[in-house]
Amino acid sequence: MGILKKEGGEHLVYELEEEGILVAIEKSQASTIKKYWKKYKGKSVQPEDMIAGFPFIHDEEQDSLKIDFTQEGMYSIKRLKKFD
Repeated sequence: MGILKKEGGEHLVYELEEEGILVAIEKSQASTIKKYWKKYKGKSVQPEDMIAGFPFIHDEEQDSLKIDFTQEGMYSIKRLKKFD
């Protein structure tokens, strides 16, 4: 199953490993994530800062994943890992 992705899109893909899902985060919010990790990386206590994002769902017609813009959710930054 492939991921349909436009080059230079407006969202970055992160993985929520504990739940096994991919989440699309707006590029404009990437600086928030970078600041969080710069401040708390390696620290034993990391706060549960949240960020808005959209989950990926399976598109059976295309047999791929797509962003579900109808289900915006809040995700813990410390649980998100950049998906390559």
